Amino acid sequence: MISEFANLTAPEAELLMKAPFLCCILIAGADDRIDQKEMRKAIALVGKKKARKGSSLISYYQHVSEDFEDKLKIIIQDYPVESTQRMPLLVQDLAQLNAIWPKLDQAFARELYHSLREIAHETAESSGGVLGLRKIAPEEAKYVHLPMIHEPV
Repeated sequence: MISEFANLTAPEAELLMKAPFLCCILIAGADDRIDQKEMRKAIALVGKKKARKGSSLISYYQHVSEDFEDKLKIIIQDYPVESTQRMPLLVQDLAQLNAIWPKLDQAFARELYHSLREIAHETAESSGGVLGLRKIAPEEAKYVHLPMIHEPV
């Protein structure tokens, strides 16, 4: 597994491994439909992250990126189809990251936090917003900065 996870419980490590997927589902599903363009963007972005030189997240993203699309589809099925039911659960799950940050190396935690925000932002921009006039749809704008996750200190 990932060396930075040595001080974590199994559920905490699992949540960290699911975090990029949860961010993708949160943003892609904010408008009540998870479209293929958003999924492809998240898949491509995670693929790039595992090759980013100088990043402390390379090992993390190598694990996350394995069968990313299949894992994403499985995780989507763990949540309700209806966005009004799904969104609060995703927000609640992502908020649990706040209790995990102090258990991680500070630099790793900060880099992961910013990486998750990047995934959210890139996913939101991928579908073009309303009639292509805006990059981020209003429903996505509410969540794009991941307000439920606090920056690690």
